[in-house]
Amino acid sequence: MKFIRNVLLSVTALLAFGALAQNISIATGGTGGVYYPMGGGLAAILSKYVPGMQATAEVTGGSVDNLKLIETGKPYVGFSMADAALDAAKGEDKFKGKKVPLKTLAVLYPNRMHVVTVEGKGISKFADLKGKHVSTGAPGSATEVMAFRLIEAAGLDKDKDMKRERLSAAESANALKDGKIDAFFWVGGLPTAAVTDLANTPSTKVKLIDHADLVAAMNKKYGNLYVEDVIPKAIYKGMDADNKQATVMNILVAHESMDDKTAYNIVKTIFDKKAELVAVHKEAENIKLESQKAAASPVPFHPGALKYFAEKGVKVN
Repeated sequence: MKFIRNVLLSVTALLAFGALAQNISIATGGTGGVYYPMGGGLAAILSKYVPGMQATAEVTGGSVDNLKLIETGKPYVGFSMADAALDAAKGEDKFKGKKVPLKTLAVLYPNRMHVVTVEGKGISKFADLKGKHVSTGAPGSATEVMAFRLIEAAGLDKDKDMKRERLSAAESANALKDGKIDAFFWVGGLPTAAVTDLANTPSTKVKLIDHADLVAAMNKKYGNLYVEDVIPKAIYKGMDADNKQATVMNILVAHESMDDKTAYNIVKTIFDKKAELVAVHKEAENIKLESQKAAASPVPFHPGALKYFAEKGVKVN
């Protein structure tokens, strides 16, 4: 009887531990961008500091893929650009007819659109992309969403005015190096590893094409999601001048069914252990409490996130 009782106690303890254990997947992006290393850093601190939580980072196509993973209702946290998240919440564009029940956990860092080419391609302004061989981003990425909107704002036809490829940041940089494409779109943090690698390639002079003048037309059609911004010339080797470009915010999102305690713990860990994220990628320096505003995210904040921000004296609305 004593043996049986001990066995039952052991089983009960294991079941209790299992109930406490929590596996979470973090949907990131391609390996050449910022989402992936940032997601890896986030997985590490959540696994380290949240009792019972085991988090892993997954390579994905980017924002659109991440939002579709969250829509499954499985335990995902995802990085997303604000414009793609709004489309998902409203059931528009790539989410036509299927709304994703999302909540924002945190406003992260600004995502800057890069329109990248190299010396010798005959491209010095956005209109010069007409007739060129261009990568507009990986399938499932918000790069593709924003690239199409920029092309539209410029009065060009994405299907008729250029030959398009759908490549990730790393694939695009390699294709440009190999002369297989003339330019590519990429929206991400600074610096982006794939663009840094391209700029550091011998006998290659990288050029980023200005397009900040297209922001007003994009906002007129899609809402005030974009801002005119600058990529400083010091970011990538060989740039002759600052790049005037369009920026959109990144947000971290989850399914609205995530329980408040889990959401609270994730957000608390991000801000309490931010230094460890900065050690992974310096864009984490731009994850700030003062950025947690309703105006910065088109998707409402999760109640668990709001609880943490309230404790810190942050008024979100």
